[in-house]
Amino acid sequence: MATIPITRSLFLLPFVGILDEIGAPSGSLLEKFRLPLNLNEKSSFYIPLLPALSFIEAAQKSQDLEDFSFLAGQRLHFSHLRERTKALVAHSPTLLVALRHACYWASREDSMLSMWIEYDQDHIRVCNRITLPGHHAYLKHAQWLQNVFSVYITRQFTGAGWMPPVMAFEAGYTPGAATQSCWPNVQFLSDQQASWITIPNSCLSLPYHANTLYSPCHAPEDEPSGYEIVETLKLMLPSYLDGGIPTLAQVAEMAGVSPRTFQRKLSSVDFVYSDILDTIRFERSSALLRETDAKIIDVAFASGYSDPAHFSRAFRRIAGITPRQFREQSQQN
Repeated sequence: MATIPITRSLFLLPFVGILDEIGAPSGSLLEKFRLPLNLNEKSSFYIPLLPALSFIEAAQKSQDLEDFSFLAGQRLHFSHLRERTKALVAHSPTLLVALRHACYWASREDSMLSMWIEYDQDHIRVCNRITLPGHHAYLKHAQWLQNVFSVYITRQFTGAGWMPPVMAFEAGYTPGAATQSCWPNVQFLSDQQASWITIPNSCLSLPYHANTLYSPCHAPEDEPSGYEIVETLKLMLPSYLDGGIPTLAQVAEMAGVSPRTFQRKLSSVDFVYSDILDTIRFERSSALLRETDAKIIDVAFASGYSDPAHFSRAFRRIAGITPRQFREQSQQN
C-alpha cells in the first residue's frame, strides 16, 4: 500500500490568510483540491501534502502572486513548530544540539521530510529534502518553508537579525528581486541536490538566546511534568559536578520513585539522563572557559570529567569546536 505524504495543517494557514486578505476564493480552491475547510480549527491536524502543494501553485497562478511561499513564510515563526520540537530546541545547550534535534524530528512536521547536517571547513549546511514520487513541479513551495524554519531555529540562538550566508533550493527556482531585497547579503542557489542554508561554525556553540522556555506537556494535578523534572535536575546537579555525580537510580531514589518510572518520565519528553548531564557539564565548562583563565584540565575536573580527553571529545560533540577554540572565540567577541 502506498504511503500518503502528509504535512501539518498549520503550514497551509498563512497561504489561506494571504488569499483571504486579497479577497481570493480560498474556500472554493480548498474544496477543488479536496482539502479541509476551517483550517484555523485544525492547525494541529495533518493534511495530504500533494493536494496542498497543488493548491498553493494554483492560488499563486490565479492571483498572480510572486514568491507566494516566501510571503507565507514571513507569517510563520519558531512558535509554529511542534510543541515538543520547540521544547527540545529551547532546552538544548547549543545551536548545534538544537539543529540535531530538529533533524531527528523533522518527519513529524512533514512525513516525507528528511533533514541532516553536512560539515565543511568553516560552516555547516542544514539540508532538507522532501521525497515525493517522481519530480514534483511545485516542490519549491515546501522548500521555502523548510529553509525558513531552519533560519528561525538558528535565530533562537543568534538573535532575530541573523541571515544565512547562502540559501539553496533543490528546485530550479530563483527568488524575485523583491524577495531577494528582504534577504540582503544572502546568496541564493537553485538546482541543488537538496535545499539548505549555511551556518558559520562560530555560531554552533551559542546558547539558547530567546527568553521563553517551552514546557508543553501538562502532567496530572500535583504531579510534575517531564520538563519540570529536567529543569529541577539542571538546578540540582551542578552542585555535584566536582564530586560524585549521582546515578539515575540515585536521583530516582531522591524523587521517591523507581528508576524505571523516573526514566519513563524523562522519555515522555524525549530526554535521557545522560543528555541532561552532558548539558549541565557543558554549561559549567563553557562558563569557566569564557570567564576564567583556568587550565583546560582544571575546567574538565570542575565540570565532572575525570579524563580531559573525554572532556574535549564531549565538548566538541556539543559545541562543534574544541574547548581551546571556544575560549579563543569567546575572547574575540
